[in-house]
Amino acid sequence: MTPFDWTAGYPSRRVPVFGRNVVSTSHPLGAQAGLAVIRDGGNAVDAAIAAAAVMTLAEPCSNGLGSDAYCILWDGERLHGLNASGGAPRAWTPDYFAAKHGEGRARPPMRGWDSVTVPGAVAAWVALSERFGSLPLEDVLLPAIEVAERGYLAPTVVQQKWAAAAATPDLARQPGFADLFLPRGRAPEVGEHVAFPGAARTLKAIAATGGDAFYRGEIAQAMAAHAAAHGGAMTVADLDAFRVEWVDTISTRYRGYDVHEIPPNGQGVAALIALGILKNFELTGLDPDGVEANHLQIEAMKLAFADTYAHVADLAHMRVTSAQLLDDGYLAEAAKLIDPRRAQRFAARNPVRGGTIYLTAADENGMMVSFIQSNFMGFGSGVCLPEWGLSLQNRGHGFVLDPASPNVVAPGKRPFQTIIPGFLTRDGQPVMSFGVMGGNMQPQGHVQTLSRMIDHAQNPQAACDAPRWRFNAGLDINVEAAMRPDTVAGLLALGHETSVINDSYQDFGAGQFIWRMGDPSVEGYAAASDPRRDGYAAAW
Repeated sequence: MTPFDWTAGYPSRRVPVFGRNVVSTSHPLGAQAGLAVIRDGGNAVDAAIAAAAVMTLAEPCSNGLGSDAYCILWDGERLHGLNASGGAPRAWTPDYFAAKHGEGRARPPMRGWDSVTVPGAVAAWVALSERFGSLPLEDVLLPAIEVAERGYLAPTVVQQKWAAAAATPDLARQPGFADLFLPRGRAPEVGEHVAFPGAARTLKAIAATGGDAFYRGEIAQAMAAHAAAHGGAMTVADLDAFRVEWVDTISTRYRGYDVHEIPPNGQGVAALIALGILKNFELTGLDPDGVEANHLQIEAMKLAFADTYAHVADLAHMRVTSAQLLDDGYLAEAAKLIDPRRAQRFAARNPVRGGTIYLTAADENGMMVSFIQSNFMGFGSGVCLPEWGLSLQNRGHGFVLDPASPNVVAPGKRPFQTIIPGFLTRDGQPVMSFGVMGGNMQPQGHVQTLSRMIDHAQNPQAACDAPRWRFNAGLDINVEAAMRPDTVAGLLALGHETSVINDSYQDFGAGQFIWRMGDPSVEGYAAASDPRRDGYAAAW
């Protein structure tokens, strides 16, 4: 039995879900697709792919067929990491951007083709299917093809973000955006029918060719032609050259558990740095909703971001290693910088906002999948190919143009990424697959939810439901409206410049969690889905 208090919780429409086969996503159609694939003989990897494909349709304001992805999975014996983030087109250099967009820019544009790196999500699906799947990719993508063709009714939270994007001029004027996402001249209303026949065409081509159509065939050619027509640099050669990378996870020990993340170019190391600092404090006896516990976590997160933004880039270009950033002695010294009586500035850069979906799946044979897929900033670049139902991420905006930075743009190089799947083990055995969506909120969400589960024995759904804070920069933090007034007042008294806000979609992230309860074929799992989105945990 787990040490959780299953009765404790916070105001929420969600309760823990138990089962031997579980899929948890931020839209019910994704979870149902994954579970249907398992019932048809698939495993957790097949379920994750099916869910991920559906999510490109059901939550287009966060991800799409042109997204990037990362994955951590337990295959029944060991962990595997997958980095499916794409690199820059071969033409991209600081001089390229200076010539096109003027000298003095800090980074590439936020929208348009000059923000698009090679999309990696489709390659992630193919690689996972080939190595670990038990069903043909054609079968796994059938639920998504049906959703694309028959459509669905726009859900509440997604519709809010869709409508907000429709009012954003820099998105609405991007080539193809209005045709794909605003066919009525506006965003859909809640409960209004939405379909993507072009995406069905793309999914069928991916299924029939094992992804070749997307990276080398007719879809790749369509992307390259679209880029050329609209001033972009992406070519078929750029797409054809892309390969996913299988990686070992990086980890830190926290209260007897090992917390695993994907190594850079992602920001997972930030969560590990913060946890490595926090293990130098005794949190178990503190009130998880009180001032002291929240203050220590905020200050640890500030220190973590200071290092992350200074050092993390494409792994081949970093000047320090993850091991150096996670050295216990180094983190113990960082812990000494925290003053329990006042908030401090730790010189972190101002973080960016994000647009991401996270999902997790586990089956009765013990396979567990932690998968994240993202456009980066909402609808991403805004560049769309309506005839293919294809929207493209804007991960290139994660580069900088300063030649002194390890994250400076270069041909084929991966930019700094915000998306991070997480995984928890103990004594070499799997415990939980988990993740939290939302730009730089992701490592902050990892830290807050893990501390609640490990330090305070809160069950995964309660830890997911609990009010959160978000560090921005300097002394500036946001807190959710549900946070206790005395805690908000206490943080203000310590010097935190605290704003109470009520926009949960990006400001406080959204998570999915699957905790292994014992033998997966007997006790199974407990799953949680974040109430901040339209999500759902389905079990069988």
